[in-house]
Amino acid sequence: MTPVWTANSRTEAPGGPWILWYRAPATQWVEALPIGNGRLGAMVFGGVERDRIELNEDTLWAGGPYDPDNPDALAALPEARRLIFEGKYSEANQLIGAKMMAKPLRQMPYEPVGGLILSFPEPKAIENYRRELNLDTAITRVTYASGGVHFTREVFSSPVDQVIVVRLTADKPGQLSFTARMETPQKATVNVELPDLLVMRGVNGASQGIAGALTFQARVRVLAQDGTTGATQDTVSVSNADSVTLLIAVATSYRSFKDVSGDPEATTAKQIRAAGKKSFDALRARHVAEHQRLFRRVELDLGVTDAAKLPTDERIRSFVAGNDPQLAALYFQFGRYLLISSSRPGCQPATLQGIWNESMTPPWDSKYTININTEMNYWPAETGNLAECVEPLVAMVMDLTKTGARTARVQWGAGGWVAHHNTDLWRASAPIDGPTWGFWPTGGAWLCRHLWQHYEFSGDKKFLARVYPAMKGAAQFFLDTLVEEPKHHWLVTCPSLSPENQHPFGASTCAGPTMDMEILRDLFADTSKAAGILGVDPDFRKRLSETRRRLAPLQIGRVGQLQEWLEDWDMDAPEIHHRHVSHLYGLFPSDQINVFDTPELAAAARRSLEIRGDEATGWGMGWRLNLWARLQDGEHAYRILTLLLAPAGDTGGGVYPNLFDACPPFQIDGNFGGTAGIAEMLVHSRPVESETGKPKFEIELLPALPKAWPEGWVKGLRASGGFEMDLDWKNGQMTSATLHSLTGNLCRLRYGTAMREPNARKGRTLRWNGRAGND
Repeated sequence: MTPVWTANSRTEAPGGPWILWYRAPATQWVEALPIGNGRLGAMVFGGVERDRIELNEDTLWAGGPYDPDNPDALAALPEARRLIFEGKYSEANQLIGAKMMAKPLRQMPYEPVGGLILSFPEPKAIENYRRELNLDTAITRVTYASGGVHFTREVFSSPVDQVIVVRLTADKPGQLSFTARMETPQKATVNVELPDLLVMRGVNGASQGIAGALTFQARVRVLAQDGTTGATQDTVSVSNADSVTLLIAVATSYRSFKDVSGDPEATTAKQIRAAGKKSFDALRARHVAEHQRLFRRVELDLGVTDAAKLPTDERIRSFVAGNDPQLAALYFQFGRYLLISSSRPGCQPATLQGIWNESMTPPWDSKYTININTEMNYWPAETGNLAECVEPLVAMVMDLTKTGARTARVQWGAGGWVAHHNTDLWRASAPIDGPTWGFWPTGGAWLCRHLWQHYEFSGDKKFLARVYPAMKGAAQFFLDTLVEEPKHHWLVTCPSLSPENQHPFGASTCAGPTMDMEILRDLFADTSKAAGILGVDPDFRKRLSETRRRLAPLQIGRVGQLQEWLEDWDMDAPEIHHRHVSHLYGLFPSDQINVFDTPELAAAARRSLEIRGDEATGWGMGWRLNLWARLQDGEHAYRILTLLLAPAGDTGGGVYPNLFDACPPFQIDGNFGGTAGIAEMLVHSRPVESETGKPKFEIELLPALPKAWPEGWVKGLRASGGFEMDLDWKNGQMTSATLHSLTGNLCRLRYGTAMREPNARKGRTLRWNGRAGND
């Protein structure tokens, strides 16, 4: 018999600003609520009769260590270059596809562990159901009443104790009865080893001819207070308990991209044993304290209206109509929450889906697409005061210097290291998927920008010394492989492409696309500056400077746009509204183009954005949001934000009921792009020239504030150069700014036409109201 659900008139609005909440259980994966400790993630559905907790562990991928480099590629390289420079792009494309792509042609997918299923007796009636995710505590919670009893479930993934904790309670004794079992799409067995212990043992899947090399284990311990606990071969049952705590541990045998000798049984047994010695209250308090250490660094208030009292899915449907500024703030903090939950030191970087994936064959394999998506995942890390969350990305880059050195040598005959447009758990670095998408050699170079920016925000010279070899190796690869194009004698990459976008000649293959030149300007400049700071490699610095001067310049095309290619092909390309806006890298995330120093190029970038259009994939709109913010167009940036926060459709963009970004399908990069874009609308920072030679940074305050946010405040945003910002504004005008100097670098504050250059010595706090002469 189907239970009766009563009207939810007593279901109240959230008890704080950072809560996603709903009046019904999730029926689809994109309605479930995500939790994670960086490594161990879950999607919680909150069903009444049957609750489902989908599990992920960030090292459970298909395959094992493998070498995809193609030994035939190097011999074909000169011919590919000749064909490109002769304008025979389709022939070059065919040659690259036949001789120069990785073997296998695809990389390994990220895989799910499976799910924990809790089955409860069917209730006769359900009253006042509520499901929520509290971003401030990183705890999901379900409450409802049935038969005069109020039931509560809480679930969290502890970064301290490395277990997922499920807590079931009722306000009357003896009311909790259920069975627990596990299911999985993996090759695995599930057994009960003690009356209160479920154990899943399995091996990962094979893919693309690469055999699975990992073992994994998941353990669930069921700790009931009073009542009785029993077991069958593969289920644990609880009857008439007062409260129950379930502890979930998952691990694989992965130790590194070349070592799969770990012991998941020992790891999970130790984690369950240690967590089982602590009370639920202690586990919860340790988890909350560690989460809030990161989450509470930034506060944001964009205003609150009655719309904030509605369930989150209803707010999404109404956002485009306006009058819900707090949903934008919630979306911003949700992005920070997702990064904390999917990327902590010692873990893997956030994939295309963070750490949340239900499929053995997820979209685009849920791996690391490094021609925009992985980088976008980390755009909000520094500005959002989550610098520690970059560490997994840094560790992956250091791994890629090893596999990428082999690819550089085998496929390009070059020194240094290279990574193309994707990588995976095994740090594959060869070009994949096909020449239209994969033969793009600047993925690793772009990742190096994050290394330098982490230094710029922190001033940590020990960190810079650690990562400088990676930056130098990436630069060395291009010093060895850049070639002179015949028309202007500029130095260019070849073969390459403007990510995933075809030019008018039936291929994407080309020489020297604008994005490559922009990335290499950053790479060479950043590496040279790093060498200077560290006092090393003067001859290498000189060579970088000389080569940088010979790179193909940025060019403005016939309709005033920033050219995407060496030639003025933009308006003749088959997809002028393409999702990628790769040639605008120089505007964002780089600062080579800005409205103050390069106004003509900024105008050309604006024209390119107008031609491309606003609507795209979710991540495509996330990039556009940041670009319009860099152009100081707050109204256009806000228009993009309304598209990002629209209900997900079939054609692209928007969000699902749980605020996950829709590419579609779900991709997490759009969430991170949106979060970064909101920060960019409020604060923008960049290095500027200094008369003394000491590092100096300009910080723009409220550069793209829209009319929809007339009053508000933000605390804790970070700026490059080692500064932390607090801002207040009213009636669309800044009322105060507080600058905390963490490194002692020089700075220049800019608000509108007013500027101030305060004495920002280390440890000093400065206040300014946006008018000259006020410090």
